Amino acid sequence: MAVMLLSVGTTAGVVAVTAGPALADGCYTWSGTLSEGSSGEAVRQLQIRVSGYPGAGAVLALDGAYGPGTKAAVQRFQSAYGLSADGVAGPSTFAKIYALQDDDCTPVNFAYSELNDCNSTWAGGNVSATTAKANALVTMWKLQALRHALGDQPIRVTSGFRSVACNNAVGGASSSRHLYGDAADLGAGPHTLCQLAQEARNRGFAGILGPGYPDHDDHTHVDGRPSQFWSAPNCGVSSLDGGLDPLGDN
Repeated sequence: MAVMLLSVGTTAGVVAVTAGPALADGCYTWSGTLSEGSSGEAVRQLQIRVSGYPGAGAVLALDGAYGPGTKAAVQRFQSAYGLSADGVAGPSTFAKIYALQDDDCTPVNFAYSELNDCNSTWAGGNVSATTAKANALVTMWKLQALRHALGDQPIRVTSGFRSVACNNAVGGASSSRHLYGDAADLGAGPHTLCQLAQEARNRGFAGILGPGYPDHDDHTHVDGRPSQFWSAPNCGVSSLDGGLDPLGDN
């Protein structure tokens, strides 16, 4: 969890306590305020944490440029947690992010192990191990936003990253997004599969498949594919293009 470092000194017998920068355990720490017009790695790291707040049907670009889309995502994040929604990422926004993440940068309610029950190296998929793990991190932050929007009740992940071998073993499509590390299959729990699919429309997922789509009546699939495809007909979830999933994801 986040740690606030304190420096203690004495002057004329009076103890002075000065708050130092908040440290997100062993993870990323921001050193200043970010706002529209800012750019660089600090912005990209922020974008990852607010990627689940892009607005209905949108996907937030993780490009390191603090434009109108990032400002709006920050505002939604701030509103979701009762902060002043000014779209400026300052101490209170970063403090909330620190409180929401663990030492390895994952959000507190999800773990790399949940997104990979295939192997421990993240290797063997359609992208490098580093890319697959990075994609999974973004997916987890979107899932954290989904979880918060649904009342902070648990979300059960039944499948995440797969190597080609793991994907073949479960009969996955050869172009499945699971091979890229940016997909998660969600099982029913406190929420129905339709509730998961419906809320996922607001959480930055380009791919949503669920009840009513072939082979998806027992789970809701979400992913970060390049372009939008939603199909959960029994839940009233669809994208404009309709038709069958070009990736054949499962």
